[in-house]
Amino acid sequence: MTEDPSTPGGPDPCVAVVGTGWVGSCLAAAMADRGLDVVGVDTDAGRVAELNAGRPRFAEPGLAEQIGRARAAGRLRFTTDGTAVSAADVVVITVGTPVGDDGSLADDQLRAACRSLGDHIRPGQLVVLKSTVPPGTTRGLVAPLLEGGRMRAGVDFLLAFTPERLAESTAMAELRRLPIVVGGLDEPSTAAAVAFWRRALGVTVTAQDSLEAAEIVKLADNWWIDLNIALANELAKFCDLYRVDVLDVIAAANAIPKGAGYVNILAPSAGVGGSCLTKDPWMVWRSARQRGLEIHSARVGREVNDAMPAYTAQLILDGLAEAGRDPAGSVVAVLGVAYKNNTADLRETPARAVVETLAKAGVEVRVHDPVADPAEVAELLGIRPCRTVDEAVRAADCVAILALHGEFRDIDFANLPVARPCLVLDGRAYYPKATIAKLRRLGFRYRGIGR
Repeated sequence: MTEDPSTPGGPDPCVAVVGTGWVGSCLAAAMADRGLDVVGVDTDAGRVAELNAGRPRFAEPGLAEQIGRARAAGRLRFTTDGTAVSAADVVVITVGTPVGDDGSLADDQLRAACRSLGDHIRPGQLVVLKSTVPPGTTRGLVAPLLEGGRMRAGVDFLLAFTPERLAESTAMAELRRLPIVVGGLDEPSTAAAVAFWRRALGVTVTAQDSLEAAEIVKLADNWWIDLNIALANELAKFCDLYRVDVLDVIAAANAIPKGAGYVNILAPSAGVGGSCLTKDPWMVWRSARQRGLEIHSARVGREVNDAMPAYTAQLILDGLAEAGRDPAGSVVAVLGVAYKNNTADLRETPARAVVETLAKAGVEVRVHDPVADPAEVAELLGIRPCRTVDEAVRAADCVAILALHGEFRDIDFANLPVARPCLVLDGRAYYPKATIAKLRRLGFRYRGIGR
């Protein structure tokens, strides 16, 4: 169809999603599951083949099922053919946008995608960028590349930006309930994007006055989250000075009304990972510095959270020393290598720095993660992962739970084949006090982040 996708009551738009990584594959599946015809376009032939076979490489709950339903209904396909975007009414760009060591945007994927699109988009299409970028990128980089000397953004095609704000392990549910933010190149672009997302996902849509405002929304979200976690992590260290349980303090502090809600201190942990929180604050810092503004909080938050893996490793080393164990002769079993509970994502996982710090101290480190790909774990850590919990913890002096995957929730500590006494390091399990008391009755020693 060629009708304006903003036309109320008009035919459903056909959609092309350019970039079928985690965000793109989840988005494509969700829109197709709602009845839209969707094509996912990617240069990675292996990924395309996996998705067409209904086997996404991302361990996202519900993703494989939605892909299967949509493909069975003939509403979803994946291809490496860039010309497929010409038949779409709406093109959504979801390619990777990492940052370099200096916080600058590594825009190779974005530039390549836009150059290719510039050869294939047609008049009347709506193009929406969903990849996270510094303010001004959609207007200053994407628009000129899409125009390619033959069409004009805002005249021949519409252009908008919508930030991606999903969380891994809950993405498919969030796509049906999280509000969408839109900022367009002009009023027609904004109106078309608002109408499209209302139909595509059936969620509330909040319009911004400009592309730049929408670009900043995503950065503001992750800037706040990273700072909040940094506060929780430093609060945990502070509480540890007084042998106070930081989770008790946070629960009590969060009971106070503030603004439109309540104080909302998040939970401390062994560190922050993933592809967003580890880069978006640096994107803020770099963008501001380029315009003569020094942003301190984004940098400090990153520094605090980047230091947590070393702090966690030191808790383990101190715990071993208190038990009279020489690190050089000790065994630590790390359960959960992914950066977050119930995900397979190893990007920027704090577990890597924990393992490296322990290994430098002479510790024998074993790892087990039932969700992450074993080959990826081995490549990341240089350690062959154990196949089972028992294999990992056998004769271990410490069991460090760095990601509490579902399989780990029912661990039978009473029958674990560990050395005695054994330290349990709670890096992200947040065990309640009843569980901690039980562990101690079983002869374990317990340490948490601020607990």
